Amino acid sequence: MLSFCIRVVALAQQDFFSRLADSALTLTHQQVQYDPAYFKISYPNGDVPANKGVCTDVVIRAYRKLGIDLQKEVHLDMKANFRLYPQKWRLKGPDSFFIEDLQRLFLSHSLL
Repeated sequence: MLSFCIRVVALAQQDFFSRLADSALTLTHQQVQYDPAYFKISYPNGDVPANKGVCTDVVIRAYRKLGIDLQKEVHLDMKANFRLYPQKWRLKGPDSFFIEDLQRLFLSHSLL
């Protein structure tokens, strides 16, 4: 029974990553201008204008297409595990710290 459950989980995980890759691929067909400017966004499900963004916005949008709000997930995980997150302030731009926050989220959930 355990080996069956492991296979089911592995298949579900494969399916998820396949759908995530497809989601990211569809985003490559959009016209997006690299713009590292700071934008105030709403919470949850905040996003910069659809025609602008940086590398993390592509990742965030790909997950969002699957119904996962990384902005919210990072926030909730930070509330629970703040000490594990990088304590870096006054970085050059918002993207530079969010990359490390996403990395911490993925590591803490064994997704990297």
